Amino acid sequence: MSKEKNLIKEALEYHSSKPEGKIEVIPTKPHSTQRDLSLAYSPGVAEPCIEINKKPADSYKYTSKGNLVAVISNGTAVLGLGNIGAEASKPVMEGKGLLFKIFAGINVFDIEVNETDPNKFIEIVKSIAPTFGGINLEDIKAPEAFEIEKRLKAELDIPVMHDDQHGTAIISAAALLNALELSSKDISKVKIVVSGAGAAAISCTRLYKALGASPENILMCDSKGVIYKGRTDINEEKKEFAVETSDRTLEDAMKDSDVFIGLSKGNIVSPAMLMSMNANPIVFAMANPTPEIDYNLAIKTRKDVIMATGRSDYPNQVNNVLGFPYIFRGALDVRAKDINSEMQLAAVRALADLAKESVPEQVSLAYNVKNMKFGRDYIIPKPFDNRLITRVSMAVAKAAMETGVAQKQITDWKAYEEELLDRMEGADQKLMRLMQTRAKANPKKLLLNNAEEYNVLKAAQILAEEGIAKPILLGKRSKIEATKKEYNLEFDLPILDMDDIENKEKFEKYAQYLYNKRQRNGISSIYHANRLLKSRDYYGPLAVEMGDADALLTGFSKSYKSSLQPILEVIDKDKDSKKVASSMILITKKGPIFIADTSINVEPNSEDLVEITQLTAKLAKALAIKPRVALLSYENFSNCSPISKKVAKAVEILHETEPNLIVDGEMQPDFALDEELLNAFPFSKIGNKTANILIFPDLTSANLSYKLVKGLKYAQVIGPVLMGLSQPIHIMSMRSSVEEIISIATIAVLDAQIRK
Repeated sequence: MSKEKNLIKEALEYHSSKPEGKIEVIPTKPHSTQRDLSLAYSPGVAEPCIEINKKPADSYKYTSKGNLVAVISNGTAVLGLGNIGAEASKPVMEGKGLLFKIFAGINVFDIEVNETDPNKFIEIVKSIAPTFGGINLEDIKAPEAFEIEKRLKAELDIPVMHDDQHGTAIISAAALLNALELSSKDISKVKIVVSGAGAAAISCTRLYKALGASPENILMCDSKGVIYKGRTDINEEKKEFAVETSDRTLEDAMKDSDVFIGLSKGNIVSPAMLMSMNANPIVFAMANPTPEIDYNLAIKTRKDVIMATGRSDYPNQVNNVLGFPYIFRGALDVRAKDINSEMQLAAVRALADLAKESVPEQVSLAYNVKNMKFGRDYIIPKPFDNRLITRVSMAVAKAAMETGVAQKQITDWKAYEEELLDRMEGADQKLMRLMQTRAKANPKKLLLNNAEEYNVLKAAQILAEEGIAKPILLGKRSKIEATKKEYNLEFDLPILDMDDIENKEKFEKYAQYLYNKRQRNGISSIYHANRLLKSRDYYGPLAVEMGDADALLTGFSKSYKSSLQPILEVIDKDKDSKKVASSMILITKKGPIFIADTSINVEPNSEDLVEITQLTAKLAKALAIKPRVALLSYENFSNCSPISKKVAKAVEILHETEPNLIVDGEMQPDFALDEELLNAFPFSKIGNKTANILIFPDLTSANLSYKLVKGLKYAQVIGPVLMGLSQPIHIMSMRSSVEEIISIATIAVLDAQIRK
């Protein structure tokens, strides 16, 4: 089967699989009892109706209106399909609703209106407008689209936007600003050629003019050629762009131009036309699915071209999803009466600025590009960049307030930023964000071993730029610089190379300390101490012990066991600890779950399990989480097998020594994590609220359990977090990802904060 036929088959199966379509309505309030239903409908529903009748604005308080957008179309200009009618356009509108929801948390009703008369269409939309907090017009042909949007914006008091016009305009304008910056060109002086004269092309060109483009430097072409003064076959919308020029064809217009904006049809720009443009030409070939000139042909023809398309398989995709979800998000959150030009320009600048910031590693991984950074192949953000919701929505909301169209004021912008992130993150991400916020409040000097590795270096860059930590790179200076050069990493962080001359005195000081500490424990001479210290596995812990770093992260290229041994020889146990243990933190949709011991104590006895429990509970409390501990076995409160007897004895000791700790066992893990199953044991001290700390009877079961969860990708896994040491030292899992390193580094910084 050809690739195209396979796509058709998969697309039809995707849409027809049960439940059919792509969206559904989900209740947001309890509805399982008769009382719930009496509140949701009759008689309770009368009360909010009465309040809204007295004060219509209360519809935002008592209904979903404030987070509900209508995606409305008559199907007269469906992208790539043309005038296919209202009913056939429904899959597209459902898809738009899905994008609103997944990218900005906005609910959508898609409405397909079987009406092509603009006046009747406007009256229909006005009649249903009270249902919604905003209206997104979609796939309506020009020139009717201009009149429909213009009148609805004037006659309704909720935000209205025709995304086909303004979406492409906003995204391409952001890309244009950055492309001009890269090519050192002034928007007021460049010659711009626009191929296409429909709704999108006209809206784009108007926005470019608002950003400073000179009208006399813009040549717009329709299917008959250049729109020039004196042409009699153009409508009122096109007349706005008629200029004095002798150019008559697209080929004429492109000579000595700086910017080409394509919103027309595929393969109409030849290599010769591209060669006729000025140095560092900017080419946005946005016809879909076939660009005005093929991307590969364009970059082969000219090495200096800055190229964007509407396709996801090439760099610099002009994708409307970068704009409309977040523009409506900001507009809804301040109850804006309009989406005005100032709000659109705010979105443009927010997008342009975001592209210049360091790209999160998870975004680079999503697109399989290492070290994505601002440049010719990255002039606009990627759709899966989670920062879009805060940068764009907040910029739009501020512009709405500043221009007087906001009916609700935001005073605490930090709280609003957290609210936006909450909309997009489940419980599985909130803990990590909260921990990073705490770390940023007082970042510590974090020594990173294995700094020659790309993942470690990239994590160091992000930690520094985000202000989570103050990284110090431990490794060979020459290899670190070589890796930075190979991956085009541009940052300046302190490097601790043990071969540097200035480190000789420090090296001798460390060696003497190590000899004094271990001279009766296996280190028989200063020579022996010197030899051990040449290993960074010893040097790193000593740097923390001697106060030259606040915390250490090590272990990237070695097994956990081989990384741990030098640490235990250098660093004492915490004064309150009898054991050293480790815990994994699983960030799940249910919240964080701690699993211990996963790395150190192979066959703990009852007393060991008590110590492991105490250490893990202490870790949870340090992260502001109230511990609820279940000690696990393959039996529930049976106390029959040797394992269950061991666990039961540990629980007995804990009940005596830790009377305020919520802890019980022995129990099976599914019972510990299920409120309904816990009801079977009313005598349990855990009660019917699930456990968030799981203490396993041995290392094998703990290790295999967390690795199973990690392998199935049911949760984000942080750790192992080392517990019981007198210094904040932690071990990365071998070959950790950048994200995993950042997570355990955040824990290390928090550990250092608490100790200080």
